[in-house]
Amino acid sequence: MPSRPLRLAALIELASLLLLLANLATVHVPEVASLVGPVHGCAYLVVVGATLRESRDGPARLLAVVPGIGGLLAIRRIHRTLGRRSRHARLNR
Repeated sequence: MPSRPLRLAALIELASLLLLLANLATVHVPEVASLVGPVHGCAYLVVVGATLRESRDGPARLLAVVPGIGGLLAIRRIHRTLGRRSRHARLNR
């Protein structure tokens, strides 16, 4: 199961991207971008780093690099690969 920091960073990454896009599409307040932009960037880096640390699965690592939704996609991929491994281990007993 993906770690709590990975799950939290993936949600923050998505939420901050949505906030940045909403700001850009509506009022475009530079202070919002100045505040939320670094939060988004930091969450993105945490997602990539945590995925590299937690998973050896190549597709999960590549998905983590996708901005915005990559963390959630990587978590989904990690869940799938762990599910396959546990099923495979039960069948080979």
